Amino acid sequence: MTAALKPHWTCGAFREGVIATLPLMPGLFAFGTVAARKGFSLLDALTMSGIVFSGVAQIIVVDAWPEQLTVTSMFAIVVATFVICSRFLLIGAAMRPLLGKLPAAQVYPFLHFMVEPPWLLGLRYERNGGRDPGFIFGSAAACWVVWVVSTAPGFWLGSSVDPYRFGLDMVMPAFFTAMLVSLWQGPRKAIGWPVAAMVAVAADWLFGGFWYAVLGALAGSIVGGLADE
Repeated sequence: MTAALKPHWTCGAFREGVIATLPLMPGLFAFGTVAARKGFSLLDALTMSGIVFSGVAQIIVVDAWPEQLTVTSMFAIVVATFVICSRFLLIGAAMRPLLGKLPAAQVYPFLHFMVEPPWLLGLRYERNGGRDPGFIFGSAAACWVVWVVSTAPGFWLGSSVDPYRFGLDMVMPAFFTAMLVSLWQGPRKAIGWPVAAMVAVAADWLFGGFWYAVLGALAGSIVGGLADE
């Protein structure tokens, strides 16, 4: 295979991915605020942001972090993390058209940085005819850098002000609600959304803890799968 035909990505597409991700940046500082409220140190929060980097899973697990770790609470954390992060199986599969032609040595390390914004933006980029994997790399890099760097100011906010007073606890829900716009393909394919929301609210009211995330995700997935043509 000649050099001209080898799969590659370009700096131009990387820069385009970074720019496309910038409007989503305000939603990425929430984790530091949650970690501060739960008594995590800044070093703990920064380390978790850099190494774990799973977005909503970090926020849900830390927000419901028990005062004392027990076998039961640790099992619940593992189950919640597994269910929430299982979304990466589908996200990874959806990215194969853009990433599948790259060498495995480039793709598999990169998957650590794959979260919702580059996935959704990548889907839109591909639907508009884009074929350069650099777009996804740029978007994911922007998300990781901002997620880690913003942990410190978010931590300061959580330590200094009441996030509920200023509505900061609504940043992530608003962020993910806005991202749903890119996934809208008609009411039939979106039927799992309200089902997941209703089950999550009911589970939080009945059981508390992590179960709203687990049961809501399972209910929405099952209904969405059954409604899929």
